[in-house]
Amino acid sequence: MVCLWFGFGAEIGRAIGFAIPQDSAKEAGLIGLDYLFSARFLWFDTFFILSSIVFFVFWRLICPTKWALWSVLGSCGITFLSYCTVEYAVAFNNWLGPYMNLVQDALTTDKDVQSGDLYSLLISGVEIFAFGAIVFVLNRFLISHFIFRWRTAMSDYYINHWHQVRHIEGASQRVQEDTMKFANIMEKLGVNFVEAVMTLIAFIPVLATLSVHVTELPVVGKIPYPLCFAAFFFAVFGTMFLGLLGLKLPGLEYENQKVEAAYRKELVMGEDDPDRAEVGVLQSLYSDIRKNYFRLYFHYCYFNFGRQILIYTNWIFMLFILAPTIVAGSMTFGIFGQIRLAFWEVSHAFQYLIKSWPEVVDMLSVYKRLYHFEQAIEQYKEDGLLPEESAG
Repeated sequence: MVCLWFGFGAEIGRAIGFAIPQDSAKEAGLIGLDYLFSARFLWFDTFFILSSIVFFVFWRLICPTKWALWSVLGSCGITFLSYCTVEYAVAFNNWLGPYMNLVQDALTTDKDVQSGDLYSLLISGVEIFAFGAIVFVLNRFLISHFIFRWRTAMSDYYINHWHQVRHIEGASQRVQEDTMKFANIMEKLGVNFVEAVMTLIAFIPVLATLSVHVTELPVVGKIPYPLCFAAFFFAVFGTMFLGLLGLKLPGLEYENQKVEAAYRKELVMGEDDPDRAEVGVLQSLYSDIRKNYFRLYFHYCYFNFGRQILIYTNWIFMLFILAPTIVAGSMTFGIFGQIRLAFWEVSHAFQYLIKSWPEVVDMLSVYKRLYHFEQAIEQYKEDGLLPEESAG
């Protein structure tokens, strides 16, 4: 479906009656809700909805499952609303250029700028913000329900085998706490990943178009699509740099959960057994917790320092690469604002791991624990102590 859309989407839309112009730049110049409700976007909405329904029917026929409705249509709905959120940002970028140019004309030239023109653009901006707010709320509402269904599916599987595996180390924590944490982390990581991909799809063409206003880059000089190249270079460098800084964190998080689980288990056992949870044992277990946390704090110290440096450097880096163009005076204030927003969006989308690394570390530790727990369940199945089928 993706290949069909990018290959023949516009032609199919024109064939069935959507007035899609041949020159996409005409729609890119639309301001306000006119851009979001243009013929191209209305056709995309129709195409996406129909494609989602066809795929859902196909999936139900070949793989009927209890959670198909939420796993397929829920994913499609989240993807669609995430795309609308990104297109709202593109619409805002289209609005920002004319508005800032009008402000520049009013402040620095003798052009007669009427207050009505300024208010008209402001009203268009308010419409865009209102649309973005509605889409944001709907998307977060759908995501919350989708993630909770995911957690429910995991819990159903574990609870079905609870009486046979409840004696496994940390079983209660796996079923309750880890499924909750996994769902919450996937909500953050999943949303960020989808929005990052959608941002790249929507904003790379915008950044490529704005590159015509950039005369050259420092050090490298004139190259094709300089803004796209600069954003990609900074993101790759930052991701590799941060990945090296955070190599030890997943293992430390995993060990942290192990020592916490051992401490918690001893306390729980001590509630029913007076011979358990002796002071010396508890102090020893807590000492392990303290050592692990102190190691974690140390490694997070330099990791967070590098992460913050990269985040703050993004803005300075953009000003650095635009310095020759600013000195040459080959762009307006509005174009500068559009480049700033588009570069920020693209570079942050490329820097998905930089922004999400703490959640990635936490997810890896939770995944390890759930993976080992499921391995224990599978081992019991092989030994004939559990039924092969699971609920749901």
